[in-house]
Amino acid sequence: MIIKLRRFREPAEAGAEVQACQMCAESIEPEHRHVVDLESRALMCTCRGCCLLFLRPGAARGRYRAVPDRYVYTPTFEISAADWEELQIPVRMAFFFHNSSLGRSVAFYPGPGGATESELPLDTWERVLAANPRVADARPDVEALLVDRGPDGFGCYLVPIDACYELVGLLRLNWKGFTGGPEAWDALESYFGTLRGRCRETTSGRIDDLE
Repeated sequence: MIIKLRRFREPAEAGAEVQACQMCAESIEPEHRHVVDLESRALMCTCRGCCLLFLRPGAARGRYRAVPDRYVYTPTFEISAADWEELQIPVRMAFFFHNSSLGRSVAFYPGPGGATESELPLDTWERVLAANPRVADARPDVEALLVDRGPDGFGCYLVPIDACYELVGLLRLNWKGFTGGPEAWDALESYFGTLRGRCRETTSGRIDDLE
């Protein structure tokens, strides 16, 4: 069963101008940080000061969490084609994160209508995570594992959650017709090229060893 994303609202569409911090109304630049409201599942645009307030665990009694700025690429993500089918992902990419409100991991994949949730078989996902201890420390609610199935196999990016919703907005903006069209696929390749440029790469050990 596939349902539309409802519990985690997307930020403004790519290219939209944001005028002020959604917490203190301070003016902010187009390139700014985000904070997750765990009660509403909203991704809030914030100034640097407000973001720093919620980097500390337990701030505001745990309601808000600042989205970190960690990008790591794992080119040898251990997952089989059978695992991918069991995870009910009908496209080449999806992102996975732990939702604290639900107390479990969730999976979404981008498409022309936005982010779509795939009901995640937890035993399959736990098996995949056990095979990939390098990415086992993704932070709940604010970091995600973005898995891309390329022609040479699966790659995994540990990224801030807002990077995933940037991808969702990008595809919604550029998708045309049934297959997406060349603009959507060019935008997708450009996105992953830029993402790789921001990432550190790891093929062994845990990601927290890189920090």
